[in-house]
Amino acid sequence: MSTTTTPWSRKNPFPARLLVNCGLSGIYSANDTRHYELSLADSGLTYEAGDAVGVVESNCLNLVQDILNALHCTGDELVPDANGEPKRLRDALWKDCAITKASPQFLQALVEKAGDSAPFLRELLTPDQKEALEHYLEGLHIVDLLEEHPSARFSAEEFVKLLRKLTPRLYSVASSPKVHPELVHLTVATVRYESKGRLRKGVCSTYLAERVAVGSLVPIFFHVAKGFRLPEDGDTPMIMVGAGTGIAPFRAFMQERIATGAKGGHWLFFGGQLEKEDYLYREEFEKMQADGVLTRLNTAFSRDQEKKIYVQHRMLEHAAELWKWLEEGAHFFVCGDASKMAKDVHAALHSILQTEGGKTAEEASKYLETMEKAKRYKRDVY
Repeated sequence: MSTTTTPWSRKNPFPARLLVNCGLSGIYSANDTRHYELSLADSGLTYEAGDAVGVVESNCLNLVQDILNALHCTGDELVPDANGEPKRLRDALWKDCAITKASPQFLQALVEKAGDSAPFLRELLTPDQKEALEHYLEGLHIVDLLEEHPSARFSAEEFVKLLRKLTPRLYSVASSPKVHPELVHLTVATVRYESKGRLRKGVCSTYLAERVAVGSLVPIFFHVAKGFRLPEDGDTPMIMVGAGTGIAPFRAFMQERIATGAKGGHWLFFGGQLEKEDYLYREEFEKMQADGVLTRLNTAFSRDQEKKIYVQHRMLEHAAELWKWLEEGAHFFVCGDASKMAKDVHAALHSILQTEGGKTAEEASKYLETMEKAKRYKRDVY
């Protein structure tokens, strides 16, 4: 975690030099997942395995220009920044404002500006049209709304006041400070997709992948994750379940446990789409297994066969052994998608407690609650 003597913080991020940007996924993967290494030299910053890095990103200048065109602005117009000081509109849209998804406040203002030319959108903003509004806005961004409703004319200052603040993106640390004391590693999936005839880009993931050259500086800070820590006792066994970039903290954990000579067992479940394309850090984890450090390694590649197989299915396949590990005091970690993956893993774990532990549904729930209170069941989900 950050030291008390360092001047660096979320409000005053450290300019870390980007040393490495390399692809992890194969050329035929549906994902562009990348490995980054940032220098912490002379920063005074420290971190622990399980923490996250906050990256202070900036927006894509092409999108900024598209918005300026839709606003009929040059970009040189002056708008107040967070401190009330004048700033060029182009710079505010580039570094200060969230310029992708529209807020309810922006939609309401758009309707008021558009007047009678936006009856459909006005109807969608009524309380009973909440689901229809969500459906309409799916994949629709601020620039699309401006282009679809050219009669809604905003001044530069009016427009900026309707935008949310651009907030840093947190990424799980993928390295141990004991192994890399002056570096921090990140594992990031680059978000790109098409919607409404326009290429969309994840703000921070494409900032790292496309807009920061190796050797350039990236503003960062550390976010302490006290609830996602290694067991204090190195003899404690660990079960780790991650999919995609959810592997990041487990790479850090394994580096740390190797560095400290921890003797506890390690069981990793990892999931991706295709084994040949999406097996992140494969050589590292297979070497750990060959060296006997990684006790068990189970993978689930959902699209390598007709019926999709996910990490929760692998858990159920090894239910008896997994229950045995839990009864021996293993800590259970999950990292990945909160909306689907983490819920499915939780349901599989609950089922294993019933089938292998002989518990009722209520008893299984209480068992998991007890694990959470004892800090044996830990989740880093997003």
